[in-house]
Amino acid sequence: FGITDYTIAATSGGNGSISPSGSVVVNFGANKQFTISPNAGYHKDSVIVDDVNVPDSTTSYTFTNVAANHTIRTVFAQNIPVITVTAGSHGSISPPGATIISWGTNQTFAITPNTGYHTDSLIVDGVNIADSTTSYTFINVIMNHTIHAVFRPNAYTIVAASGANGGIVPSGNVNVTYGTNKTFMISPIAGYHVD
Repeated sequence: FGITDYTIAATSGGNGSISPSGSVVVNFGANKQFTISPNAGYHKDSVIVDDVNVPDSTTSYTFTNVAANHTIRTVFAQNIPVITVTAGSHGSISPPGATIISWGTNQTFAITPNTGYHTDSLIVDGVNIADSTTSYTFINVIMNHTIHAVFRPNAYTIVAASGANGGIVPSGNVNVTYGTNKTFMISPIAGYHVD
């Protein structure tokens, strides 16, 4: 007597492969493993065994103790990268929120501080890459990214000076933050007034 053979028909959708593929002969009672390999930019969407979708996130499937003919088919889907966008107070990044990107494309973000503020730092994927920038472009996006902007108020200088016979406090170059107040005390000496 000879051992009975069974056939596993292995096929793959586009953008990936299954190995071995085609009509794979398996002896009765044997096991047979199939390796699933998506192309770059794609992932395994589903594995369909004997017309039933097998919920499995691994990249292989094994038939055990084969005692009948079977089918296995793989389906692949394109990766969809997401860029997570956040901004500190006093400014914005556009487009905001979670931005879905077509795989392999570019995406530009506009960074806009509010009036009286500037971009203090731009953090991309956890790394501070720039300051005082108005835009940032991700090139050839093939993975998830993050972008975060931090805004700070502008600093201004008031040059305070007085003529003879009096004084002003504080004097010299006085730094003032946007939107704040600054008081100067003006004091003439005896016998003089503020002209």
